[in-house]
Amino acid sequence: MAYDPTDAAAAFVAFGRIKLGETDLDGVFDHVADLARRTLPGAAQVSITLLRERGAATVARTGETSLRLDELQYERGAGPCLQAAAERTTVEVPDTAADDRWGGWGAEAARAGMGSVLSLSLPVGDAVSGALNVYGGRAHAFDAGAVTLAQTFVRYAAVALANAQLYDTTASLAQHMQAAMESRAVIEQAKGIIMGERRCTADEAFAILTKVSQDTNRKLRDVAAALVERTQRG
Repeated sequence: MAYDPTDAAAAFVAFGRIKLGETDLDGVFDHVADLARRTLPGAAQVSITLLRERGAATVARTGETSLRLDELQYERGAGPCLQAAAERTTVEVPDTAADDRWGGWGAEAARAGMGSVLSLSLPVGDAVSGALNVYGGRAHAFDAGAVTLAQTFVRYAAVALANAQLYDTTASLAQHMQAAMESRAVIEQAKGIIMGERRCTADEAFAILTKVSQDTNRKLRDVAAALVERTQRG
């Protein structure tokens, strides 16, 4: 199958141009799936499967048929994308109509208009495994060159996704730290108000705030913020 190596090179360069500050992890998944569909020869639809503690899920897809065929695998607990993700390997289905693995899933894929499938291991960080699923609209859509290109593609994609996950985790941690700092600041303000009003120690002021929080079933930060706001208004 002929393909333009210039297009492939451009696709790999595109991974390096992803601006993590302008998208989230889901956006990167979507970008990878769309780039695979446009770059890999024979690709009709593409999806990305992730294996998580709560089960497998499709986190990106370029068409509804790929999603439907993915979910059929999740329901049955077997299929090329699950095998590729779990075993961290490449699974080829040259002719879905003639493939009798996975409880007849291939026949279902053929009836849905997908004649061949290529599922490739797509690790996302150290703890999460996944698969890039490339669906072909006819049998034998992926020759040896296409498979090699797809395997190169997922290596670049894995790096981009690992970077995106790290950025997402770091940004989330920074947000939590900022929230914690803001909570601590307002609690200290509230303690100062109580200490001034009741002539008590910092520990006694904190105990008063804690008791109000427990008695009213409200978060300590919310109790403190309400006191600070009321004092500022008064």
